[in-house]
Amino acid sequence: MKLAQRTRHALPMQALVMASCFAASGWAFAQQTPTSTIADAHAGIDMPAERELLPLDDLRKFTAVFSRIKDAYVEEVTDSQLLESAIKGMLSELDPHSTYLAPKDYEDLEESTSGAFGGLGIEVGMENGFVKVITPIDDTPAQKAGVRSGDVIIKLGEQPVKGMSLQDAVELMRGEPGSILQLTIIRDGETGPLVIPVERAIIKVTSVKSRMLDDGYGYVRITQFQAQTGSQFRDALTALKKDAGGALKGVVLDVRNNPGGVLQAAVDTVDAVLNEGLVVYTEGRIQSSRMRFSATEGDILADTPMVVLINGGSASASEIVAGALQDHRRAVVMGTQSFGKGSVQTVIPLDETHAIKMTTARYYTPDGRSIQATGIKPDIEVKPAELKELEVQPMFTEADLSGHLEGKNEAENRKNQAQDVRDSAKKSAEAVLDRDYQLRSALNLLKGLNIISRAGTSSTQQ
Repeated sequence: MKLAQRTRHALPMQALVMASCFAASGWAFAQQTPTSTIADAHAGIDMPAERELLPLDDLRKFTAVFSRIKDAYVEEVTDSQLLESAIKGMLSELDPHSTYLAPKDYEDLEESTSGAFGGLGIEVGMENGFVKVITPIDDTPAQKAGVRSGDVIIKLGEQPVKGMSLQDAVELMRGEPGSILQLTIIRDGETGPLVIPVERAIIKVTSVKSRMLDDGYGYVRITQFQAQTGSQFRDALTALKKDAGGALKGVVLDVRNNPGGVLQAAVDTVDAVLNEGLVVYTEGRIQSSRMRFSATEGDILADTPMVVLINGGSASASEIVAGALQDHRRAVVMGTQSFGKGSVQTVIPLDETHAIKMTTARYYTPDGRSIQATGIKPDIEVKPAELKELEVQPMFTEADLSGHLEGKNEAENRKNQAQDVRDSAKKSAEAVLDRDYQLRSALNLLKGLNIISRAGTSSTQQ
């Protein structure tokens, strides 16, 4: 996700409604409202007209605590430090995604939206005071080192994570490319903590990847939703159709371990394979947080069967895509239940260098389902599994009987079978399908749907 045509100094002048997944992940921009001061920001997001009177007793309590800390804390603290801490506390107690953005956070925002940033390559959130790995990003040091979705980080280097804010933990994970950070993690199924050294690097995220899975069956992987993901998705489908000779028999859209991203990119992705209808809508207390996004005419796949793969690392914009295609019966959703990040954050500038990021709305699928804390339930649950083909003795057949009647084209069939065995062995050594049970299940489902579709067409013609 990239801040297109914006400098760092131009950023604070915008109030941006975002589909942010986590503090350490990319942020998605859905709406822009020009603002210049906190008063203007309030006007820009149309704050409720009626307000309750400020609780004077609580304000007196606040000023009393402020004064006590100022006078008696073991070390001298400035008024600015105390006020900034108070703002951080107010926001952090609301929900995990509301936070205070200091100047450094603006730099991090620009990095996270550019598709290239320094670090380990993991999307993280907070859980019970520890940092939880939502997903390692594809082709990054964390993924290559063996970090997995669901891992709980308890130490970063020699520093315990307990008690840290998410932002502090993210700062520790960043560093000079080439430097090593040891992650101490707790993982389900392990008897004790694991120590995984990860070498920091410049993380460059490729949003869309595609390839042919089998004759006529395409595969598109979206790692996160960046500004250009929608158009890249269309380009990938067009290229796959060309590789298939003009038409595809089926497509697998893989958004597993995709933490989300730009809301408009998610809408554009759905729009590419949907002719019409609502894609997603948001509901909040203020008018500007109530938005609706709909598809435009034109399905680039012309109703080609689709399977969407999701898992517990699929969040935010990924859930919008899966939920929309599921509600419109445009695709079969397969895998395991998604993460459940269904809230919208708005960045409201306080001045030229500071802002707050605050949750202002919830996402809903076209059928009115809330994504928040529930996620998307797959139509067909397929858990990850290790697939091992067993070596079996060939079955005894009619062709093995001495003196059997020669079948038509038997000699040619034997030649083709021998070639098929050689081709199959070659493909098996390279194919990801042999390692990915969920993907293999998705392909098998598409093949089954294609067979049924052909059978139906044949019956109609007769």
